[in-house]
Amino acid sequence: MTTKSLVIHPPPTLVTAANTALSNRIVLNDPTLESTWSHRVWVASGCTTVIISLAKSISGAADSHMWLEPIFSGLVGYILADLGSGVYHWGIDNYGGAETPMFGSQIAAFQGHHQWPWTITRRQFANNIHALARAITFTVLPIELIFNDPVLHGFVGVYSGCIMFSQQFHAWAHGTKSKLPPLVVALQEAGILVSRSQHAAHHRPPYNNNYCIVSGVWNAFLDKQKVFEALEMILFFKLGLDPGPGVNPTPTGPKIPKHLQTAIPQNNNDDNKRA
Repeated sequence: MTTKSLVIHPPPTLVTAANTALSNRIVLNDPTLESTWSHRVWVASGCTTVIISLAKSISGAADSHMWLEPIFSGLVGYILADLGSGVYHWGIDNYGGAETPMFGSQIAAFQGHHQWPWTITRRQFANNIHALARAITFTVLPIELIFNDPVLHGFVGVYSGCIMFSQQFHAWAHGTKSKLPPLVVALQEAGILVSRSQHAAHHRPPYNNNYCIVSGVWNAFLDKQKVFEALEMILFFKLGLDPGPGVNPTPTGPKIPKHLQTAIPQNNNDDNKRA
């Protein structure tokens, strides 16, 4: 006589829920979400360079009694910062990986962000923006040492400030309205900062739109004109680069977007069909 053992398997939904809860606890307790003194120093350095640039613009404008041009250049800097944030966001969302020189840590962070989007709201302030603050320090400081043009510094100060804080704007776009400062909510609803609803579309399939994270003013144009799809086609056919698995939270293999799939010549199997 053989004895059969009874094996009870928990429902898949319970397993999934348990795994998700465990992952959430691991992410929440992740020390890499905390700010270090090194992060704080870089943020202080980045803020200082931005403030100096803005101060030189204001001082130069006051000395020359020329206000319109610096203000206009600052507005241009604000608008172009949104475009710059989108191009950079698209690039590191879709190309490279943790092993990529110089940008590897940022690429891993952005692509991992699509696995657990809400964790950006748990990331401490200096931790969130220190990498951009470091880049701003090295980029803006030489400009401040060489140039004194108030129009140039109006542009540089606003552009670099928006780029540096774009990750904080990004974090606010993932926040809950009731938990955000009223001023932030007002700026989001006025379109001055990227809104929560607009950025939420970036985290829904097909994960290839609404990349801009300063004001989001460029998103509609870039998506409607399929600018990033065109760039992907250029990189694919000219350099052989495909977006890879990218930011799909459940990748099943190399991601070849539909606009690339349809452009790839298909094999002619007519010979195989002949009798």
